[in-house]
This record gives sequence, C-alpha cells and structure tokens, in this order.
Amino acid sequence: MLRAPSRFVRGWLTAAVVGSVLVGCGSSSEEPASDKAGPTAKTDVAVEPIKASMELTDTNGVKVSLKTEPERIVCLFALCDDILTELGIVPTATNSALLAHPDFLGEKKAKEVDVIPGGFIAPEVEAILSHKPDLVIGLGDTHGKLAPALKGATTFWPMQPETWEDSVGYLRDLAALTGRTAEGEKAEKTFRTKLAAAEKAPSDKTALIIYGSDENFGVATPETDVAASLFPQIAEYPWKSRGVQGSYSLEEILARDVDVLFVETLSFGDADGKLSEKLADNPLWGKIPAVENGDVHEVNSEVWAKGRGTRSLGIVLDEATAALR
Repeated sequence: MLRAPSRFVRGWLTAAVVGSVLVGCGSSSEEPASDKAGPTAKTDVAVEPIKASMELTDTNGVKVSLKTEPERIVCLFALCDDILTELGIVPTATNSALLAHPDFLGEKKAKEVDVIPGGFIAPEVEAILSHKPDLVIGLGDTHGKLAPALKGATTFWPMQPETWEDSVGYLRDLAALTGRTAEGEKAEKTFRTKLAAAEKAPSDKTALIIYGSDENFGVATPETDVAASLFPQIAEYPWKSRGVQGSYSLEEILARDVDVLFVETLSFGDADGKLSEKLADNPLWGKIPAVENGDVHEVNSEVWAKGRGTRSLGIVLDEATAALR
C-alpha cells in the first residue's frame, strides 16, 4: 500500500520544493467512488455584467477595499498570475513559474517579471514591499500569516479556490477592482463556452489524475482539486474525497478500470524523471487499461496543478478532451 499525501501534504510538499501549492489546506484524502456516475451538462454560458468597484466581498466572504484601481500587483501564487494574464495585466512581481508557459507570457517575457525570494512557503516581506505594491494576492491558508507584516503598507488579498466556480468568482472580483470589466467578462465567457461544449459531448471513458514525484503518489479529486473539478462534467471520474487520512495503491487504480490517466510530475530537489516512468517499475502499472492502451498523458503541472484560473483550466479542457476522444 502506498502512502498518499493529504490535501495539506500535497500543498506543503509542492510549495516547499516547486514553489506553489496544488490544493487548499485540509486533512482529507480520497477513495474510489462506489458507483460510476456519468457526466451531466449544466454549465451556463451566460455571463453577468461585471461592475467596477473599489470595495467588494469575494467569493469566500473576504472583504477587499482599495482607494484607487491597483496598478502594482504582486502575485504569491499562480491563480493570481492566471487572472492577471486574462485581464491583460503583467504582475509587478510573482512567486510562480506559470508565466513562462507559452500560453501565458512565454519564457522571454516572463524573465522580465521579478521573482519574490524566499520560496512559496516563506516569501520575503521586505522583498514584497520593495515593489511598493498596491495589492498583494496570496493563497489564504499559506500566505495569510503575512497579513500582519503587510498591514498598513499595502492591501493583502487571501484567495482560497476550491472549484472552477471559485476561480471564476475571483476573476470577476479582480476585474472589478482593476476596472478590467470587459476583459473579465470575455475571459469568463470563453471559459464557460469551452466547458459547455465539452459537456455536450462527454466521453464514456474513465479518467483519473495522479500527481507526485515517486511511488508515493496522490490522486486529485473533484472535491479537492480545481482542475479535477471539471472532470465529472466531461467524463467518468471514479474517485471522491472521503475526508480522512488514507493510502493509495496501484491496486486501487487497477480496480477502477481507468481508460485515460493524466500524470502531474512534481520536481523534488535534484530528483528528475517522469512519475509515470518511475511507477512503471511496479508490475501492476502495466496492467492498468490506460497503460496497456498507451493512454497515459504527462501534463504540465504548472498549468494543471497550480494555475487554477480560467486560462489554465481552458488548457486543461483542451488537453483532456483531446485525450478522452
């Protein structure tokens, strides 16, 4: 039996080593769903108008108030970078590698954005403030501890996305604060349209997302992972959160008859190599239908695990639906 990290462990390990967390804080792990449930199309493509505002209460009840539209924004996690890109804004400084992806700024332009030193878990407050930010956006359960040190010098906005709907909510909120309402509405419309189209032609294949750096892998679930929250609407996804500590094994995955497997390889220290290649040393790996059929897809973890915004999720949908045909 292979030990799987909980939601917090997944976030902590990734944050400590690759500079971003994958999911929110909590002590949950996952188990296979007892029954396969087919996807149900339900996404509304209609987009409500976004009204510019200097004061709002976000999707998780956090109040954000500014005196003027923010021009200098520091991102401490990738969702912030994703949203700003959708709005046509380049962050003043960042703490993720998402911008280097070709569907964002690309490597060349991303190098022009300063990186906050100190790593994801402990970004340096002095470095953040040296950029004289109007707004600092971080992951609530990780960067909330910075709030007292930033108070009085800037506005700190803790975000805590759990589902794609949360991510859309944050997009709308930041569009309102920055006055980029048209850009926000366009980004939301594009994403909703893409998701609705995928729902109209759902796959009858069973899909699963796993993540990790070695044989101690984890399973992403719709209840604990933003990208995975899309899957019940476009395919069969045989895993759910049970809210307690647990273990993962290839035996469990084998028992679920997974047709298409998406693999997020996380880099730890000097370790290299793909997770799928490391798991191949286990004789059970080759018996999984997805492996037998050559339907194992190594995906970009910056986008799939960390982006969590409408642009990243649009990429996830494109890659997932192509693989699930």
